Amino acid sequence: MSKTIIAGPCSVESRQQLQSVVEILCRVPHVKLIRGGVWKPRTRPGGFEGLGEPALRWMKELSESGLRMADGSPVRFCCEVARPEHVELCSQYSIRDIWLGARTTANPFMVEELCAALRGSGMNVMVKNPLNPDVRLWLGAIERLQQCGVTITAAIHRGFSMYDNHGYRNDPLWEVPMEMRRLLPDMPILCDPSHIAGSSTLVLSVARAAMQLAFDGLMLEVHPAPGTALTDAGQQLTPAAMFDVVNSLTDAAGGIVSDQMSAELTMLRDNIDDVDRQLLQLLEKRMQCSRQIAVIKRQAGLAVYQSERWAEVLTDRLRQAEALGLDVAFIKELLEKIHGESVRIQMD
Repeated sequence: MSKTIIAGPCSVESRQQLQSVVEILCRVPHVKLIRGGVWKPRTRPGGFEGLGEPALRWMKELSESGLRMADGSPVRFCCEVARPEHVELCSQYSIRDIWLGARTTANPFMVEELCAALRGSGMNVMVKNPLNPDVRLWLGAIERLQQCGVTITAAIHRGFSMYDNHGYRNDPLWEVPMEMRRLLPDMPILCDPSHIAGSSTLVLSVARAAMQLAFDGLMLEVHPAPGTALTDAGQQLTPAAMFDVVNSLTDAAGGIVSDQMSAELTMLRDNIDDVDRQLLQLLEKRMQCSRQIAVIKRQAGLAVYQSERWAEVLTDRLRQAEALGLDVAFIKELLEKIHGESVRIQMD
């Protein structure tokens, strides 16, 4: 596997804890950076909120201790920053790699303050997606930093906080990072399976999905004894579990395609293009029907939204979808979007 791995504890809890993890991670060839939470404000007060400067001091000591990464380079640490003083302290303790967390990315005021602190620092910055699935907000934070001359080394996908996260801590909503890839094709995108999964038992499946979608690497939370961790105990991996995750992954971009397979792919993609054209033509025809219905409703003084009719349509279409072997949840979401556009058209 030729991907980049960033790994380490959610929170730095002691020098011994940090050193024990570092000594193990240094032996993993794919690990390029060791992460460690220094400032950890919790959603609700009263929990462990990080050690701050002492954690940075231990990082600096370990980076100067003679320990080496698997490639022979000195140990490199990275941590999250949210305030200008965090940037200053990281610089003081020779931390050159940092990231902006989801809450920070979502706040342009905070990003602007960090821009001022980072200008001319030479630090490498990664940017996690905001809490809500707004690719423009994610892109905006990156653009603000770039305009200040800050080097952005990666965008990090850590999932989104939704009403229903479908069993995850944060819904992956893979279409959002895929759209980011389209908008910034040269920007490396890493996946943070730990924060998406919320449970160590789901980390591997999320990581595999990320590899299938050609992500450029992973950020994994690793703790020597996750059950005793002071933050995010449920989602952190033991070093042994992390080895299993890394060793089981394959580089989806490294496959070999034969001439026959290439020809079959071309044929199937041409078929998809043809089906998509038909779908668009049918959608245009459906919306034209909605416009005609709107005229009749206005003449008759009828409300645009007819709840009984919509319930009947939805029940019938989902029954048909199930009979065809289609994913009912997907079809329901698709039909709701089509119905929403139909309502919008009738209200114009």
